[in-house]
Amino acid sequence: MIILVGVAGSGKSVQGKLLAREINAKYFSMGEFLRQHVDPTIQKKMLTGELISDQEVIEVVDDELSKVQNNDEEYILDGFPRTVTQADWLLEEVKSGRFKIRGVINLNASPEVIVPRLLDRNRQDDNLIAIKQRMSEYNKLTLPIIDHMKSANIKIFKINAEQTIEKVHADIINSLKADK
Repeated sequence: MIILVGVAGSGKSVQGKLLAREINAKYFSMGEFLRQHVDPTIQKKMLTGELISDQEVIEVVDDELSKVQNNDEEYILDGFPRTVTQADWLLEEVKSGRFKIRGVINLNASPEVIVPRLLDRNRQDDNLIAIKQRMSEYNKLTLPIIDHMKSANIKIFKINAEQTIEKVHADIINSLKADK
């Protein structure tokens, strides 16, 4: 399992799909899944940039990951975990032998780069209020996951996501190859 972490607009979806295609892995985008498969109450929360409860997210991910055939099947998680509670659940699953985490790809990009990217997407949940809320939630809840994973001996690959799509992808591939 490879985990993609980065603030909204850092290119997680684009890079996740490219990586999945290149290494023949399954790709799971938490954001896409929630936008398509959740009830209207949760969708309303998402439109304001509010995070869904840890328990709701864990249930969705647990259900999706139960479809994985075996521990050796490569899987890319985009947008999970987003909180330390979610990371703790995942690390417990790893400890029990259910999953193996190959590493965390940490896509870094500044607000000056990501805000225009998000506004250009023209998605309903990409408005300035929601973007600021997501950035705040990311800094407060998601960034601590990186140190949390590192302390659990999970490899962290820090990638500059302000580069071209091709360069970011090449950096991800090179990081994963160098780690083998």
